[in-house]
Amino acid sequence: MNVQASPLPRQPSAAAASFSQPRVAIVHYWLVSMRGGERVLERMLGLYPQADLFTHVYDPAAVSARIRQAKVTTSFIDRLPFSRRLYQYYLPLMPMALEELDLSGYDLVISSEAGPSKGVITAPASLHACYCHSPMRYLWDHYHRYKQEANWLARAAMPRMYHRLREWDVSSSARVDRIAANSHFIRQRIRKVWRREAEVIHPPVETSLFTPSIDIDDYYLWVGQMVPYKRPDLAVDAFNASGLPLLMVGSGGMSRALKARAGPNVRIVDRLDFAGLQRAYARSRALVMTAEEDFGLTPVEAMASGRPVVGYARGGLLDTVEPGRTGVFFESQETEALIDAVARMEDFLSDFDPRHAIERAAHFSPASFDEKFLQFTQMG
Repeated sequence: MNVQASPLPRQPSAAAASFSQPRVAIVHYWLVSMRGGERVLERMLGLYPQADLFTHVYDPAAVSARIRQAKVTTSFIDRLPFSRRLYQYYLPLMPMALEELDLSGYDLVISSEAGPSKGVITAPASLHACYCHSPMRYLWDHYHRYKQEANWLARAAMPRMYHRLREWDVSSSARVDRIAANSHFIRQRIRKVWRREAEVIHPPVETSLFTPSIDIDDYYLWVGQMVPYKRPDLAVDAFNASGLPLLMVGSGGMSRALKARAGPNVRIVDRLDFAGLQRAYARSRALVMTAEEDFGLTPVEAMASGRPVVGYARGGLLDTVEPGRTGVFFESQETEALIDAVARMEDFLSDFDPRHAIERAAHFSPASFDEKFLQFTQMG
């Protein structure tokens, strides 16, 4: 681990740069957990092992060994009180913090965007490529939801503060040379809020880790965080009404209330180890997906396990699941709509071929991501 408060400027000659590997910087919003964005970051570091990593806040204990191997430089946000736990409260300072990072010595700058990362200042001759998991949701289409759930002090501060952040978010998008979105849904969001075009590069999913099972049990499976936008309540209510078995895997703020609300046919567990999750996928009748996800890893993992998906027909799911071949869609986040979709899945299962799901999942393998991402970041 090598952590610096600020980078040293590099000024090599043009002749030296032309005969050496490009100097690469990767800017990631914050490193305080291992979620989908950090898994993609690991893959980027595998493609560019010489890259230096920049971030606002860094907790080495919370990330993987692969990320800890990189040279990590933090912005001044990392030195503010309780930053590893309260980093989101420092959001208004992050635009300035990004602009204080010295990236003048890098030929290729890759920003990994879901929180503020793309607003860095780069050298005129460098290439700045942004891989966008999503424009910041709390500034745009999820703003009113976040405001409603905030405490009274945050609600009072958010209108003026977020108005300025939106202006910066749009203006800083002009600093990026190329943009890739992780799904067609996010490409449309980028077009809407930044007025920029993006190509689609789906994130890598370790599909080889999942295998089908000969034995299929009678339960449906739901996997995710127990938080409002994931709509676990919709799954509980629909299966309470239908009486079909449902296994739910996940924890979060809604967990206790949903456990009290669930009928005897609905089993909720906070977590499974990886081997347990593999078995749960492979032996389920189908995965139930109730959220509007930017991309969504769980449907791909389910298909790699040879199982179909019952999913809400919005967001990244439209990129991954083929209705009538690898799954069944429902059009509204209402109990009756999900009950109807599960009934249609019961009819669909007699014709379902697990090979179709496995073949579909292979489109989202790490090798596919590697090829497209290297082309996207190719200089010259």
